[in-house]
Amino acid sequence: MIKVGCCGFSVSKKKYFENLKVVEVQQTFYKILDEKTLKNWREEAPKDFEFVIKAFQGITHNIKSPTWKKSGMSKEELKRIEKYVGELKWNKITSEYWNKMINYSKILNSKIILIQLPSSFKDEEENVKRAKEFFENAKEKNIRIAVELRGWKEKNKENICKEFDLIDVVDLNVSEPSYYKDIVYSRLHGKYEGNKIIYKHDYSKEELKKIKEKAKKYKECYIMFNNVFMFKNALEFLNL
Repeated sequence: MIKVGCCGFSVSKKKYFENLKVVEVQQTFYKILDEKTLKNWREEAPKDFEFVIKAFQGITHNIKSPTWKKSGMSKEELKRIEKYVGELKWNKITSEYWNKMINYSKILNSKIILIQLPSSFKDEEENVKRAKEFFENAKEKNIRIAVELRGWKEKNKENICKEFDLIDVVDLNVSEPSYYKDIVYSRLHGKYEGNKIIYKHDYSKEELKKIKEKAKKYKECYIMFNNVFMFKNALEFLNL
């Protein structure tokens, strides 16, 4: 089974719900949302529509990340939490954030929570140790964790994903998962030029066909477009 969606509502929710069956929620990454908002989304969406929660940046990104500008938090609040957030630290504050994500997933009836780490989070000894502590504590029945570990060696990704039964998030244009059990989650960012991602990339029909052939090898595969032309390309992919 291949599921096709976008990383965010790239068009109106009404139009999105009419055309696609899954979305990766971006708003939950930038700020802590009122649960009423999520309840409204669940009511608006078709019963068979699937939401994937993108975990709050307080779990993954330190205060230096420019993404915190969208958090809605005051300078005083950011100063208070500065030492405790990001980089998979497990403490009272981040565990509360994680519990929020669990609550969100229950409201939206989500089965996957995505954790996207910044490229600065390398597979160094301290980070690997911190990741293991986090995933040990973050276990939750009926919730699968998908993790995007950018720049990690394949063996290190495989080891941690296998140990904690994580979904290894990849871009199928670039690589295939180092560990695979039952689900593949592919975020398609656009075109790569060295270490730079060109998000303003419109996938050709030939590129989409190649992605489809790779996706067909897996039991369940999420194809999630994250480029400028995400909605257009998602519909073109569905037409294949």
